[in-house]
Amino acid sequence: MLVKERYNTKVKETLQKNFSIKNSFAVPKIEKVVLNIGFGASDDAGRGQTMVNLNKISGQKPAVRAAKKAIASFKIRKGQPVGTITTLRGKKMYDFLDKLVSVVLPRVRDFRGVPTGAFDGRGNYTLGFRELSVFPEIEFTKGEAQSGVEVTIVTTAGNNETAKALLEGIGMPFRKVTN
Repeated sequence: MLVKERYNTKVKETLQKNFSIKNSFAVPKIEKVVLNIGFGASDDAGRGQTMVNLNKISGQKPAVRAAKKAIASFKIRKGQPVGTITTLRGKKMYDFLDKLVSVVLPRVRDFRGVPTGAFDGRGNYTLGFRELSVFPEIEFTKGEAQSGVEVTIVTTAGNNETAKALLEGIGMPFRKVTN
């Protein structure tokens, strides 16, 4: 079952019942997914490939982010491109979440679930991948520099407990806590 269908049919009413939410519009939902890749002060060729890879993963053109201030030890000048970002909403967001839960996470080597400590206190969850080769759209060639990607799932949940229940409901495989 797709993430959007699962949310609308099962998760929404379960959250409403478990957290005693009277208004159906107050039930937490996923607002957006933000994909971020930092490439630092790398060359233009690496930057271009990073942009292409993020475009393949997300299905939309990423925006370049510039440095806000100069940092001499990192050889970064103010205004120099240092990363790329794209924000997914609507259908593209749900398509990405479907792919993340059913294809990408099972492809991670030695996968035992995503960590539960990556919530920010306001119900948003951030997940990082060290390399892009776990995404099916990216073909890795030996000798090519690998960059990582940071995936932030922004929810309307006000706290971590509600957000975790929401993400578990849509199929996010959290790591089991063993004592």
